[in-house]
Amino acid sequence: MFKETFICVIIIVFISVLDVYTQNYTKQSVNKMVDMLSELKTSIIDEDKDKINKETEQMEQEWQKMHDKLAYYIEHDELEKVDTAIVAMKSYVEEDDIPSAVSELEVGKFVMEHIQEKTKFSLQNIF
Repeated sequence: MFKETFICVIIIVFISVLDVYTQNYTKQSVNKMVDMLSELKTSIIDEDKDKINKETEQMEQEWQKMHDKLAYYIEHDELEKVDTAIVAMKSYVEEDDIPSAVSELEVGKFVMEHIQEKTKFSLQNIF
C-alpha cells in the first residue's frame, strides 16, 4: 500500500511541476509575441518599410522557435490560426493594404491571448 501511495504522489508532483512550467512558458511566449505584434503594428501604421521587414523577419524567427515548443501541449489548430494571421498580415503589407494588415495583427494578438487563457489553470477551465 505504501508503494502505490508513494508512486501516486510522485506522479501528481511531476504533473503539477510540468503544468507550472508549461503555463509559465506559454505566458512568456504570449507576452513576447503580443509585444512584437504591437511594435510591428506601430511600424505598419507609420509605413516604414525597412522597419516592417526587419521586425517581421525577427517575429517569424521567434514564432518558429516558440511554435516548436508550444506544439507539444497546445492544440495545433490554435497555433495554425496564429500562423495564418502572420502570413495574411505579410501579404497585406506587401500589397500596401494597411487597414487589413493591422486587422490581421489584432487577430494574431487575440488568438495568442486566447491560447494563454485556454491553457491557464483555473476553475473555469477545469469544469
